Order: sequence, then structure tokens, then C-alpha cells
Amino acid sequence: MEDFKKFFSKYCGAFIGIIIAIIVLATRLYDLMIGIIVIFLGAIIGNYVQQNKEDVKTKLKTWIDKM
Repeated sequence: MEDFKKFFSKYCGAFIGIIIAIIVLATRLYDLMIGIIVIFLGAIIGNYVQQNKEDVKTKLKTWIDKM
């Protein structure tokens, strides 16, 4: 019994992660999570482009010229 307690205390985070993953898959929340991640990535990229307009413009120009 002591070995089981030691094993469970060592890998408790993995068990919690497995339970959360099962709940996310069972309720199809991963679609919502992917949507939220895409929205945040879009916001981050938009902010970067707005803050670094000239740098982005030159990088895009050189990338397009290579094509």
C-alpha cells in the first residue's frame, strides 16, 4: 500500500492531465480551444505588424522578390 501511495504522489499530475484530456475530448471542447488559440495568435501577429510596419514591409518585399 505504501508503494501505491508513493507511485500516486509521484505521478498525480499525469493522472489529473489524463482526466482533463478525457473530459475535453468527451465534450468536444478542443474545437473551442483551437478557435481561441487562433484568435490570440491573430491578435499577436496583428500587433507585431502594427508595431513594426517598416520592418515587416521590407521582409515581405524581399520574400516576394525571391519567389
